[in-house]
Amino acid sequence: MFGEGNMKFAHLADCHIGSWRDPKLKDISTIAFQKAIDKCMEENVDFILISGDLFNTSLPRIDNLKKVVSILKQLKDKNIPVYIIPGSHDYSPSGKTMLDVLEQAGLFVNVVKGEEIDGKLKLSFTIDQKTGAKITGMLGKRYSLEKEYYKNLILENLEQEQGYKIFMLHSGIDELKPEDQQNIITQPISLLPKNFNYYAAGHVHIVKETKIEGYGTIAYPGPLFPNSFSELEKLETGGFYIVEDNNLTWHPIQIFNINKLIIDCNQKNPEQICDEIINEIKDKEFINTIVLIRLHGSLVSGKPYDIDFKDIFQKLYDKSAYFVMKNTNALTTKEFEEIKIDTKSTEDAEAAIIKEHLGQIKLKNMDIEKEEALIKALMQTLSTEKQEGETNPDFEKRVKDEVSKVLDVDVK
Repeated sequence: MFGEGNMKFAHLADCHIGSWRDPKLKDISTIAFQKAIDKCMEENVDFILISGDLFNTSLPRIDNLKKVVSILKQLKDKNIPVYIIPGSHDYSPSGKTMLDVLEQAGLFVNVVKGEEIDGKLKLSFTIDQKTGAKITGMLGKRYSLEKEYYKNLILENLEQEQGYKIFMLHSGIDELKPEDQQNIITQPISLLPKNFNYYAAGHVHIVKETKIEGYGTIAYPGPLFPNSFSELEKLETGGFYIVEDNNLTWHPIQIFNINKLIIDCNQKNPEQICDEIINEIKDKEFINTIVLIRLHGSLVSGKPYDIDFKDIFQKLYDKSAYFVMKNTNALTTKEFEEIKIDTKSTEDAEAAIIKEHLGQIKLKNMDIEKEEALIKALMQTLSTEKQEGETNPDFEKRVKDEVSKVLDVDVK
């Protein structure tokens, strides 16, 4: 058994295998996962933690599943254990998730284990055989509905356990919430058990490590590869932590270069904007580069669709760009300047509209926070897509079952 000073482990989160649907990016998450695991094997880590959202859905595509199984098999052959918790994406309200199948195959261990005692949840520890590290954790659910589990969590056995302890979580923490993510639902750190050496966090796509008195090191490694335009713009690359002798090193996963074109469109017309972008790129090459074009401001005339993006994109691809994306959510015309909600993404718009109408219908035994979480959970459940090979009756039954779980009622 190792002392904690000799321990070396990797901490990954939010791999989101299968998140990108565009053909040019659909394999990017598995490429990032392979790169991370290659680095873990090169560094000869004792074990690997994955803090939720290994997959982007509870029932991933077969091609993604085959690749992940192949990668996990490489670790199993090298006797590097993997410890995991379900995240808000790879957890299913119906309880059916591919993680269960992979655990049964011996490819990793889901450390969310325990029992219910008088309506309370008592978690147990999984002990890493090589190092003696004691690992436990809590799953993540859509819209942070796991908060109710934390409120009913028995803390005494967790806090009093001796040895090197790791708590895995897939939740945001109030005290660590970034200023630009105030809309996300988080929970106070006081709901977490104290006296752990390391808190392996996921869910919030930030790269952050901090120490809070009584709790030890809390770390968010961010996604292995950014999962949206805004994340590519903000993070540019993904990565993960390797923890050795209680010191954290963040290892970036570099796959593409990122080039950002941010254009202020105030008092300009579509032709001027097109000329500005073409002038900006004329003396550059974009080999192995994702180009992000963000437009903001109010057009003096014309509409956003009058901008000749087809020509702009073609010029970029002629200059060897790998992939080009545009974001015009913050681009307006004079006719729409008085729209009440000021948002830069669909998710922000949905959140703002929900908040604006909360409390209009009185729901028994439900405060505003729970009502907001319930609405978001229902929206997510009702927007689910039919899986490959799934019949219409099976799809209908699955949606009804998941709605029943969210509402805690029988849906006929």
